[in-house]
Amino acid sequence: MSKKRIAIAIPASVVSDTPHLREKTSKIGFIGRAAAIFRIEEIIVYSDNPHVNQSADTDLVTMLLAYMETPQYLRKKLFRIRPELQYAGILPPLRTTHHPLNRRAKDLKLGEHREGITLSTSMEGTLIDIGVEQPALLPKEKSASRKRVTVKVVSTEPQIFVELIDRNQIADYWGYVVTAEKQPLGKIITRRGFDLVIATSRLGIPFQKVAEEIGERWQKAKSILVVFGSPSQGLHEIARREGWKLEERADFTVNMIPLQGTETVRTEEALMATLSVLNMYFHL
Repeated sequence: MSKKRIAIAIPASVVSDTPHLREKTSKIGFIGRAAAIFRIEEIIVYSDNPHVNQSADTDLVTMLLAYMETPQYLRKKLFRIRPELQYAGILPPLRTTHHPLNRRAKDLKLGEHREGITLSTSMEGTLIDIGVEQPALLPKEKSASRKRVTVKVVSTEPQIFVELIDRNQIADYWGYVVTAEKQPLGKIITRRGFDLVIATSRLGIPFQKVAEEIGERWQKAKSILVVFGSPSQGLHEIARREGWKLEERADFTVNMIPLQGTETVRTEEALMATLSVLNMYFHL
C-alpha cells in the first residue's frame, strides 16, 4: 500500500488569544506533539486575516514547530539565539524515530537513518554531524556547510560512512515539514491540489453521518489536507471574508465534536480530537 501524505492547515492566529510568550510556546508544543503522534507529514500555517499583519505570529508558530521537529543534537547549529526561542526549553520532546537517543558511534547500526548537518568538504567528500562523537563521511559528495541532510549509515569501521537518502523512502515516520503560506486559504487549497480536503467546523455535518463516504475517498487519496479554523472565527467566516464558500473547495465540511459541552473549542483541542477520530477510523 502506497504511503499517504497527510497535511494539516492551521491559522497564524492560533496563538493570538494567548498573551504571554511562554503560553504561546506551550500551545505550539501541544500542536507539534499532536502532529507527530498522528504522523502528520506537513503543517501548513496560513494567514487567516488579510486586514492584519500576521507575520510575527506566522514566524513564531513556524519557528517553534520547526525547532521541535529538529533533532536535539542539531538545534544549536541550525537555530541562532532569538527572543522567540526564550521558552523553547518547555517544548515537549517528540520522541520520534528521527530523534534518536543514541549519541555513541559504537552503537550505530548499519542501515540506520539519521538526520545530519554538513560541516566541511575535502577531497574525500563531505563531513556530516549525525549526533555522535565523530563526524560521518559522505564520500565523493560536496555540499555547502550548515545544510541539513538525511543519511543512511553504510559503514562504521574504521570510519563512519553514510549515503544520502530521500526521507520519503523511509518506512518509519520521519517527522513533519512546516510551510508558512502567505497566500489566503482558498488559494492554498486550490493551488496545492490535494486529493481530499476535509474542513472542520461546528457548522459541518456530524462525522458519523459521512464517515463511510469519507472512507471511500480516503482509500483512493494519496494526499489529504485537514483544515482548522482560528480561535476567533471558524472556516466559514474565513472563507466568506476571502469571497468563497467553504463547501465549494472542501470535499467535506465536518463537525468532529458534535454536542460539544463548551461554547468554543480551541484550535489545538480540535486538532487532537479530529486526528484521534480520523486515526481510529482510517489509520493515519
